[in-house]
Amino acid sequence: MMDLSRLSNLFEPALLRQMQEMGKYRKIEGGQTLIEPGQSIQFIPFILSGLVKVSRIDDEGREILLYYVNANESCAMTFTCCMDNHESEIRATADEEVELVMLPVSLMDEWLTRFPSWKKYVMHTIHYRFNELLKTLDQIAFQKLDERLIVYLKEKSKATGSSLINASHEQIAQDLATSRVVISRLLKRLEQDKKVLLYRNQIKLLQAFFEL
Repeated sequence: MMDLSRLSNLFEPALLRQMQEMGKYRKIEGGQTLIEPGQSIQFIPFILSGLVKVSRIDDEGREILLYYVNANESCAMTFTCCMDNHESEIRATADEEVELVMLPVSLMDEWLTRFPSWKKYVMHTIHYRFNELLKTLDQIAFQKLDERLIVYLKEKSKATGSSLINASHEQIAQDLATSRVVISRLLKRLEQDKKVLLYRNQIKLLQAFFEL
């Protein structure tokens, strides 16, 4: 049985009891997909541990990273879709092993009016992610790709709490909507500058990297 008592700093006891009774616990392996574009939203994912990558897919199947969802967080895009009864517009993938509670969408409206902590949490999540999306848009529009790569690696390190990034050059290229060849060239330059160490599907960020 899942223990949600550690969330008492976020939600009032009555809401925690509802989450405990109505939510379904799941464990997702890294690389598995939680939500696909066009899928009907049946649940709100509340992340207990691990990291979820939220991406946008274009008509040609190209993928670009929007943001990461960490422990004690949920997906703002899921909130907005279920509020207006829309199908998913994003892909959510477990970046590593994830534990989560699946909360029924049918409770969304009731909880918004009944529990002040839930309303505050939802509004904060949407506002925070909106700013994240603006930051992503600014990076695409105004930053060079090498600068975007540095920001991407720093954000990934912050999200995982580790200076060792588990990602292939191909994965990074997909997240930044560019080619693997370009990413490999930029990473090799960082390695030559003694900012990172490159391994197979791993990147070690050195102290000098965080000073960039």
